[in-house]
Amino acid sequence: MAHAQEVHGISQRRACSLVGAERTSIRYQARRPDDAAVRARLRELAAERRRFGYRRLGILLAREGTRLNHKRLRRLYTEEKLQVRRRGGRKRAVGTRAPMVLPQAPNQRWSLDFVSDALADGRRFRILAVVDDFSRECLALVADTSLSGVRVARELDAVLGRRGQPQVCVSDNGTELTSNAILKWSQDRQVEWHYISPGKPQQNAFVESFNGRLRDECLNETLFTSLHHARAVLARWQADYNHVRPHSAHQGITPAEVGRRTITPWMMKDLANTATAAANNRSGL
Repeated sequence: MAHAQEVHGISQRRACSLVGAERTSIRYQARRPDDAAVRARLRELAAERRRFGYRRLGILLAREGTRLNHKRLRRLYTEEKLQVRRRGGRKRAVGTRAPMVLPQAPNQRWSLDFVSDALADGRRFRILAVVDDFSRECLALVADTSLSGVRVARELDAVLGRRGQPQVCVSDNGTELTSNAILKWSQDRQVEWHYISPGKPQQNAFVESFNGRLRDECLNETLFTSLHHARAVLARWQADYNHVRPHSAHQGITPAEVGRRTITPWMMKDLANTATAAANNRSGL
């Protein structure tokens, strides 16, 4: 249109009639609202949560009172170049799998696994992760240079005192988790212990998924200077994961909130009985 008007010296009305265009379309000017404040807050959240995509960032914005249409949110997210880079590749499963039976309440099933990392000076340390498979809540993150079966049993007792007794625990066949200390713990506490098949981590999918989030959002983002530093960072991340981070499996609700909404009176009674038994054990009764 501009070319026709400039070269041939015709009016806008005449140029529109020649090309069959509507003058309202030619004269239209976009009236998008000023998104400067939203863009700035989106950049701040993306800087704090570098491994969050636009959906989780949208949930955090909605908690602050800024609700955006998902298409508008994705446009702003893309224009600000905040896309999360995919780290490397991973093997894809082939064939079919039988679906896992999901627990129906908290404390029905806990999953355990170990994650390893290194300090800035190269020293290796391990992290014991305990996850509630129903609420996806992280029950424990224990970091140390060595985690024996006795130490694992002691940490499970600490979680049991806070949460009550689970019906079953799921783990792989690691030496710490197949030790006599763990076998004795499960027998004394009357907790069933299920070991997954060797080389089948997908049978322990809940804690494996949690390990991926832990490594992607915490371990790969932090350079640990000491074991004390690692424990402090892990404690903060665990609190954030349980109480702030929106979980996609729960439509954006935090794991702690899911646990609070589904707790029942018999679970409260079981928790009280467990606490009393733990106190009696400590006092030697």
